[in-house]
Amino acid sequence: MYASTVRGLLVRGMLAGLIAGLLAFAVAYVVGEPPVDGSIAVEEAQAAHAGHGAVSEEAAEEEAVSRPVQSTAGLATGVLVYGVALGGIASLAFSFALGRLGRFSPRATAALTAAAAFTTVYLVPFLKYPATPPAVGNPDTIGKRTTLFFLMILLSVLLGIAAVIAGRRLAPRLGNWNATLTAGAGFVAVVAVACLFLPTNDDSVKAGFPAALLWEFRIASLAIQAVLWAVFGIVFGVLAQRLLAPRAANTRPAVEQTAPATG
Repeated sequence: MYASTVRGLLVRGMLAGLIAGLLAFAVAYVVGEPPVDGSIAVEEAQAAHAGHGAVSEEAAEEEAVSRPVQSTAGLATGVLVYGVALGGIASLAFSFALGRLGRFSPRATAALTAAAAFTTVYLVPFLKYPATPPAVGNPDTIGKRTTLFFLMILLSVLLGIAAVIAGRRLAPRLGNWNATLTAGAGFVAVVAVACLFLPTNDDSVKAGFPAALLWEFRIASLAIQAVLWAVFGIVFGVLAQRLLAPRAANTRPAVEQTAPATG
């Protein structure tokens, strides 16, 4: 693939990530912010009950960014930057995967890339180490929890790449469908074993925190990521198709002209 084509895909991937980030921000604000406000209210109530209300008020006064700014401009900035960055990375992965996963169109390859990214980068790590509302976890273990989460992401991505390679090598013997099922089953089996042996985060949530509120926050977190990757896959697929289809059509006459005449 030409460098100019990769550059064009990168720009379109970042644009698609920006659009996906806008919709993900809307979901985060509508669905994600209420559980966050609820968890903060629980923390403040627990602090007041324990007689530390004054400390909580001082901490609130020392906040560099107020809660209204965090839930609007801060949230939008974080989600949009996240979407643009992941969109650029996913577009590079798309450039590598195009034509190597089978005879899929650019639109279908974009959908597969987005689905694979969502599964390996978020869904699998989420199943082992689900998201936790702010100010709920034990601050003494935040370093350990962060390390374990990123270790799970790395492991999931590497296993996903290994599954794709295994599927391609098995395809000539088993056929594409059976090879895909076999590689997918192997991925699930190895991930399950890894989840059994990796340490747990039993202390990630303080005792007494409402289970319903925790569940609501985790579902909202999952929904935000699902919307982000689904929108990216759709938008980037359309943009990539428009970029690559004309170039593929322009190469056909040249090939036909150089082909030897028969008859």
